[in-house]
Amino acid sequence: MASVTSNGTVRVVKKPLGQRMKKYWGFYLMFIPVLLFVAVFHYAPMFGIRYAFYSWKIIGDPTWVGLANFEKLFKQSQFSVSFTNTIVFSVVKLLLNTGLAVIISLLLNEMVSLKFKKVSQTIIYLPHFMSWVVTASVFSLLLSPSGSGLINQVLLKLGVIKDPIYYLADKGWWRVWYYAINVWRETGWQTIIFMATLTSIDPGIYEAASIDGAGRWKKMWYVTFPALGNTIITVLILNLAKIMNLFESVFVLQNDSVKRATNVLQTYVYYQTFNSGASADYGYTTAIGLFRSLVGLALMLICNFASKKVRGRGIV
Repeated sequence: MASVTSNGTVRVVKKPLGQRMKKYWGFYLMFIPVLLFVAVFHYAPMFGIRYAFYSWKIIGDPTWVGLANFEKLFKQSQFSVSFTNTIVFSVVKLLLNTGLAVIISLLLNEMVSLKFKKVSQTIIYLPHFMSWVVTASVFSLLLSPSGSGLINQVLLKLGVIKDPIYYLADKGWWRVWYYAINVWRETGWQTIIFMATLTSIDPGIYEAASIDGAGRWKKMWYVTFPALGNTIITVLILNLAKIMNLFESVFVLQNDSVKRATNVLQTYVYYQTFNSGASADYGYTTAIGLFRSLVGLALMLICNFASKKVRGRGIV
């Protein structure tokens, strides 16, 4: 509700919450499942943070150890490897996916045939809707060193390699294919954001560029690409805040040969919790989770600051 004051300014007056809830009860009703989900799976578990300062092996009562769990995790070499992998995998994947999504968006935008453009977009988007379990199964078959491995069979026939390579069992090749699979699965989905930005560009700018004698490539370089600049930075900032959430894409592609070299924080916590048997210390794994959350919070605050500098408004 708006009212005009004596000096001519408009003042917005909100109705009481009760009246708004009565008027928009349908919207509040639809919000209840979301509220319950967030409360049960995001806020309720926060009460377990206290176990980061205990040693607890399920059997028996928790024992207060203070900061001992945090001292332990910083002394563990496998924790250092997992933390480094989390940062490296996430940042490289983010840069590759975003960069290729921009290139593909620019190419799609230059297509003259609308029908071919739509078909291309659909083909590029489809991998995103495939679960990571299915994706890992498909690529495990394609990269297999046995007779069913299509990649090895093609390379053998072309004479590129002499013996089959077990790509997913070699830590060097594993990383290469991990990035490649992520690009194949996620890049097309990111192009949706950039394509939306491209459709919002005023056609008059392109007409003015044509009058000035600019060709297709110059239009792309001096008109299209600069228009994407702010969106690219925004996408990078928003995704940078989520780099500590890496789990499923790594977990489904791991095997015993490369597990220790390719662990990220969440897979490290998983193996420490469920593969350690009776010796599993839930206080230690809770400390790792708390550390990961604190790093994620710091990244979010940094990204929020960067967003204010770039876009003039924060992400939270």
